[in-house]
Amino acid sequence: MAANQHAHEEGARRRPHEGPKNHFISFAVSIFLTLLAFLCVYAGLGSAFTKLFIFILAVVQVLFQLGFWMHMKDKGHGYAIVGLAFGFIVTLTAVAAVVYWLFW
Repeated sequence: MAANQHAHEEGARRRPHEGPKNHFISFAVSIFLTLLAFLCVYAGLGSAFTKLFIFILAVVQVLFQLGFWMHMKDKGHGYAIVGLAFGFIVTLTAVAAVVYWLFW
């Protein structure tokens, strides 16, 4: 058990903590993306453009949140990424099946 504890402490020392700087930057970018969505709606740029723009901002924000807040950019998250991809494929298949069923 002592050897395992020692190995864990060595691994913890090698990896420096990101610190609050990255969290503040990612929070500011998230607020900026949300502000862009509100400004697009407020400006009244048209329904189709607004929906597409907000959808693109949502995808960017999800990827950003996964990368910085959920630390998916770090090594060792292979299973989590595969799980998210599988969940996305299952969800996309279910939505396609429902849309097909409704409009058939």
